[in-house]
Amino acid sequence: MNKLLVITVLVALLALSAESFRVPRQAAAEEEEGTLARITDTVKSYYEQSVNTASNYLESIKGMKLEEKAKNLFEETTKAVSTYTGILQDQLYHIFYPQN
Repeated sequence: MNKLLVITVLVALLALSAESFRVPRQAAAEEEEGTLARITDTVKSYYEQSVNTASNYLESIKGMKLEEKAKNLFEETTKAVSTYTGILQDQLYHIFYPQN
């Protein structure tokens, strides 16, 4: 959703900065960019920087091997719970069916 919004804003800015259909005059080489072009370039650079930062964060999270740690934690918890469940079943069995 956020990417779609950013792309829409960029397309709108690019559309506004588009030249008209008239043939432009020969401009001097030292002429500065328009204000809208500078704003567009700034927004593009901020967008690229934020995408790069997010990508770097994702890569660093993958480097921590969190998925493997979560899987190991789940397996250890499952083993512990199954052990205590077995003990509870055994106790209930002996409560309902006592041996003389």
